[in-house]
Amino acid sequence: MERNDANKYPCGSSVLHLRTVATSPHCSYLWVYPSPDEDGMYHDLSRFQKLAVATNSAFTALADPMRADAVAALGEVTGTMALRGMRNKMINDSIGQRILSDKPIVNQQSIHFDELQKCGTNTFGAAYYSFMEAHGFDPEGRDVVKYIEDDELSYVMLRHRQCHDYWHTFFNLPPNVYGELVLNWIELMQTNIPVAALSCTFGPLQLSSEKRQELMTVYLPWAIKTGKNAQYLLNVYYEEEFHTDIETLRKRIGIEPAPTSSLLKDMS
Repeated sequence: MERNDANKYPCGSSVLHLRTVATSPHCSYLWVYPSPDEDGMYHDLSRFQKLAVATNSAFTALADPMRADAVAALGEVTGTMALRGMRNKMINDSIGQRILSDKPIVNQQSIHFDELQKCGTNTFGAAYYSFMEAHGFDPEGRDVVKYIEDDELSYVMLRHRQCHDYWHTFFNLPPNVYGELVLNWIELMQTNIPVAALSCTFGPLQLSSEKRQELMTVYLPWAIKTGKNAQYLLNVYYEEEFHTDIETLRKRIGIEPAPTSSLLKDMS
């Protein structure tokens, strides 16, 4: 539950709003956040504004790891150094260079989603279609990038975000709290992005002792090994692999599906 106060304070080229956010019926806090420009972007944010966005997003994401908007905002305002490293790895790879040049976008115009189910048994396209259909996901459902002004870094963040469901499919990880934590460990090994580190550090505290024990003894070693040994995941042109046998593609990239577990499937 949120209430927007009418007070607005100019700061540089943008506007700061005061918002009272109720975290519970008996507790609320006041934070300052920037107002978007007409294009929906947040241009020329000061360090204070970035800190405000990061603080609010961190509190929200820790309270509810499934809040994709909060996770997205936190990743953008804290991930500049990691994004530069991610871009450099793409520049140093021929396929990564082509992805940066083509800038493929996951949407209904570029991917004929209904055609994916016709890709054939055991293909990556069919597996991706089944994953999205089973969970009622929209290929265009990922948040747009709002807080990164550099066009190329903005695209790297968007690509990372839009590949997330591809990776769920590859690693056979469900989109629940447990599955997201495991995938975040792989992303951390691959990208060093701070928001993944935050999730990996505080996310397990929400689990029961049984689930936390399994995470640390079964899935964490697998995720670290997989993240380190696999090909750089952003250098895979997934849209060109829809007709490829998924097991063949996994072997080429150097990954294996997550270990099976009743806890992984049952965790919501």
